[in-house]
Amino acid sequence: MNQIELDCYDWRLLRALQSNARLTNVALSEQVNLSPSQCSRRLQRLEQNNLIEAYFTQLNASKLGYPITSFVSIIIEKNLKGSDKAFKEAINTIPQILECYSISGEADYWLRIISEDLPSLSTFLDESLSTLPCIRDYTSTIVLNRIKHAPSIPLPN
Repeated sequence: MNQIELDCYDWRLLRALQSNARLTNVALSEQVNLSPSQCSRRLQRLEQNNLIEAYFTQLNASKLGYPITSFVSIIIEKNLKGSDKAFKEAINTIPQILECYSISGEADYWLRIISEDLPSLSTFLDESLSTLPCIRDYTSTIVLNRIKHAPSIPLPN
């Protein structure tokens, strides 16, 4: 695996973008003390090396009609040929599933799901998720309050 060498300017760029991905190149270059052309070249290098995966806007699910968040642990049927692949393909078509993690332990996957209300969640679990042919069992957990959400990763000074 090729590791890219980062200097203090690269770290400043990453820190500034984590705080505000909408900065223009000029504003970003001023903030990190580089010329706009140097800033642009460095950003392109960071993007090409996948240190910057995406730029996006985080929306407020609750205010947009999805106040219920749940985590669902999934156990898939191991003796069905292609069950992992079928599961992955199926969940990628379901918009209420925001995240999916392959995990160790008793379950095979964890899903983060949003829904409009508890009856909608129940319907989704009973009529959509549980009907997938590769799911052997699932357990859902309702989020009561989000205590911490860190959309940025810790970076060195």
